Amino acid sequence: MQTLVLIPGLGSDGAVWRRTVAALGSRVECLIGDTHSDDTLAGMARRILDQAPERFALAGVSMGGMVALELMRLAPERITQLALIDTNALPDTLGRKMYRLLANLVVGRTRNFRRQAERSLALLVHPNAPDDVRAELVEMSVRVGARAYVRQNRAVLARGDLREVLPGIRAPTSVIVGQDDRMTPVSLSREIHRLTPGSTLHVIPGCGHLPPVEKPEAVAALLSELLQRS
Repeated sequence: MQTLVLIPGLGSDGAVWRRTVAALGSRVECLIGDTHSDDTLAGMARRILDQAPERFALAGVSMGGMVALELMRLAPERITQLALIDTNALPDTLGRKMYRLLANLVVGRTRNFRRQAERSLALLVHPNAPDDVRAELVEMSVRVGARAYVRQNRAVLARGDLREVLPGIRAPTSVIVGQDDRMTPVSLSREIHRLTPGSTLHVIPGCGHLPPVEKPEAVAALLSELLQRS
């Protein structure tokens, strides 16, 4: 049985992958990468490498995709297949850096993080995302908490240009993105696809920034297809 390591995004935990894991069923052994114990993307990547088997498939969503690229930088020989989902290999623009700093300031001072989590849904999911998905995401954000959000946002803010990793990737790679992602638009995934040799690009219609929870059956099908490539 293949092992698939799944990396959550910023402010997320394994719940963001729960529906996709259920859709994969018993076909694959799924492990959730720890992104809550380190202050840098590289530190997260090293911890995941320490916890993972010698060889494994890898999928990361949003910030998790950035961590996945750090793993590809550190130990490409250990990764058999790679999925990069709604992520961004570019460094932040000045405007995006200012946005992250402001977000950290607001979150660090808020006394009602749940309300902040509810407000963020407009950027995270498609307008037609069902209520149970929205409720699940809010509960996940509250559970992970404001401190983890701020710490992870600083790690993302400090990243370099991850595009330099892409041309050297030799593992079969799927680039997956929600068609209506407002946080990391399709153009960013097209850039990753263009720079990654032999990669495939999949745009999921009617989906926002979090396909693993918004469209788990579609993501599971794409991951199953990827795992058959060698």
